[in-house]
Amino acid sequence: MKRPSRKTFVILTLLFVAGATWTCSACSAGYILRAGYEEAKILARREPIRDIIAAPATPPEVRRRLELVLTARDFAEHSLGLDAGDSYTTYSRVDRDTLALILSGARRDRFSAVTWWFPIVGSVPYKGYFDMDDALEAQRELEDDGFDTFLRPTAAFSTLGWFNDPLLSTVLRYGDVSIVSTVIHELTHNSLYLPGQAGFNESFANFVGDRGAVALFCGMDGPASERCARTTDEWADNLAFAAFLNGLVAELTTLYQREDIDAAQKLALREPIFERARLRFRDDVLPPMRTDRFRGFERLPMNNATLMARRLYYDRLDRFEAVFERLGRDLPRAIEAIIEAAEAHPDDPWLGLERLASG
Repeated sequence: MKRPSRKTFVILTLLFVAGATWTCSACSAGYILRAGYEEAKILARREPIRDIIAAPATPPEVRRRLELVLTARDFAEHSLGLDAGDSYTTYSRVDRDTLALILSGARRDRFSAVTWWFPIVGSVPYKGYFDMDDALEAQRELEDDGFDTFLRPTAAFSTLGWFNDPLLSTVLRYGDVSIVSTVIHELTHNSLYLPGQAGFNESFANFVGDRGAVALFCGMDGPASERCARTTDEWADNLAFAAFLNGLVAELTTLYQREDIDAAQKLALREPIFERARLRFRDDVLPPMRTDRFRGFERLPMNNATLMARRLYYDRLDRFEAVFERLGRDLPRAIEAIIEAAEAHPDDPWLGLERLASG
């Protein structure tokens, strides 16, 4: 599937600023130093994208993709009104296929995420690791403590405009549609990031990134173009998957809230729900989908941690879409209105979104 496996956008800002993260009680000194070292390498390797494009030795396909990155960046800033700053004007090479590994944890008998607190970004339901052994050890510790877990790769991150975020080589391997939605998604975090509201932040950026890709390609290539059709189909599949996932979470929430059974009974009863969900997805949700981005979902691990991690990017996408439709399918206007509504309710941005969507 898309966000968790190939494009998970984790806010790692303070993990990469060693001077600030010494105040982070959730992190060991070794963890902070490793994170700072990895970010220092990324920053030290930055090269201006325009210089790479102009270099005669640059392969034509690399040049084309870098030009697309700048096109997406300019579109995000000038057409969508996002705060681009100097992000995505430089390029950094990463020595491996995966930038980092992201760990999530959750209570097994309820939708209660394990969170880690960092300055500025607040509590987040994930933690990044650059070393596989460290990530696996942390995952085992959570499981030994009785939590569901989910460990997944990420290829990109945002520092919320604190640094000149470079385009990473891990992202340049994507196809055109993913490159554009990645750039716009990350720049959305520069424009709005509410501490302690990871689900809203990521779902909003998912909406803006994918809707922005539709607007760019359909405007640039024309409505009959292949890339316009691809972006439109991917967004439709996003909405379908979000509806399925939110329905499954609601069904499990009803189970977890029962007071007439104990935790062990809840764990036993959730397994048939998981199995029915896999079958429903395979038989009813997947066949009408227009792309292959969610194929194989029913074969992936299913537990509270995996569901919560995925839902971060798909929570109430229909409400963002409702605002878009209500405002005449004017994406810049919808983005501005959602940001204003969210900032007016920083402790519950979903309330502001719902009021905006309902008119």
